[in-house]
Amino acid sequence: MLAATALVAAGCGGGDESEEPGGPVKIKVWAWYPAFQGVVDHFNRTHTDVRIEWENAGAGQDQYTKLQTALKAGKGAPDVAMLEFQELPTFQLTKHLVDMGKYGANDIKGDYADWAWKQVSNGDQVYAIPVDAGPMAMLYRADIFEKYQLTVPKTWAEFKEQGQKLKAASPGSFITDFGANDGGFLTGLMWQAGARPFEYTAARSPDIGIRLDGDAARKTMAYWEDMVDSGLADTVAYGTTDFYSGLGSGKYATYLAAGWGPGYLASVARTTSGKWRAAPLPQWTAGESSQGDWGGSSFAVTDQSRYPEQATKVAMEIFGADKDAWRIGIDEAFLFPTATPILEWDYFVDKEYEFFGGQKVNEVFVPAYNGIGEFQWSPFNSYYFSQLTTNLNQAVEKKASWTGALDTAQRNITTYAAQQGFKVAS
Repeated sequence: MLAATALVAAGCGGGDESEEPGGPVKIKVWAWYPAFQGVVDHFNRTHTDVRIEWENAGAGQDQYTKLQTALKAGKGAPDVAMLEFQELPTFQLTKHLVDMGKYGANDIKGDYADWAWKQVSNGDQVYAIPVDAGPMAMLYRADIFEKYQLTVPKTWAEFKEQGQKLKAASPGSFITDFGANDGGFLTGLMWQAGARPFEYTAARSPDIGIRLDGDAARKTMAYWEDMVDSGLADTVAYGTTDFYSGLGSGKYATYLAAGWGPGYLASVARTTSGKWRAAPLPQWTAGESSQGDWGGSSFAVTDQSRYPEQATKVAMEIFGADKDAWRIGIDEAFLFPTATPILEWDYFVDKEYEFFGGQKVNEVFVPAYNGIGEFQWSPFNSYYFSQLTTNLNQAVEKKASWTGALDTAQRNITTYAAQQGFKVAS
């Protein structure tokens, strides 16, 4: 989600303090979705009892820091806050998220894939409403594949073979770039391979299982160590000028992307319009359909809301399954929806993307989304991502082995968890 361009703040939240007798309840919302003003305007036009007052309090960690400060202080938090899936356990731990199950949130449980609903709930307790997700797929340059007679790989072994073929024909090219600086990307790849670094739910806290160095994670990193050491995959940091340049120049023949990736790619590599196509993520075993997720966000209600029932309604209905709201989310913000009615909507599934030569790319991403398995995050995700990226960058710089980097991260995260009062399963 963070890879999408965040908008500049629009409108300050007034919130609960100035309700007019008989007027709509004002609900303050913090979010950084692109093109969100249009979604807010649509909601306010179609609801007479509730009115959203939106504030962009910063993207990602900037908002989270402000939110944590406000929650700790007991004042200044919004009624509804945008939270990425991986951050929910951290905020659940503070006990400042409202159980929206008390206000009807479970009524829409059937609108979401099981794995996505489990990201935001614990039994009948619901701590957030899913909005978007990041099922992973492979975006590739059709022109480069044609020029060098490459075939679209269905397995990671074939992916390496095509990388070798490309490197032999064009030494300055890479089959892809490996972004060791992005914890979400790294986790998504391990997720697809079957890795489950954490066993944790709010119900079992403070007990936690930590297995960052399991077989699936080690297999993933050993593969990419080989790809990088063989010169088949580049190691330019994601989100940098060099990375954007590589996507636009043809240096990279593929981009391993999330569901929001098509819009992101179209914004940073405009000159390559029409040259890209989408295909399923290569599999570890031929014929399988294992999937991973990179990103995803939700709306949660904070305990500072004077109107938790109305705030829950806002969280459920800002996007929800509202097709008019999702036209904006799909066409302008390039979000990948989590609501099944939208995922099955002809407008979404059959949408042809000019940037991808008219391909219906969601025919690739929707099955990927539906195939994602259950995954649990830790209540200290920022530390986890920091350890993962720091140690893997050490490996990229050949200061450690890639699997050794996982071992170091495992030790450090285990120690950190114990220091924070968690009981780490042996």
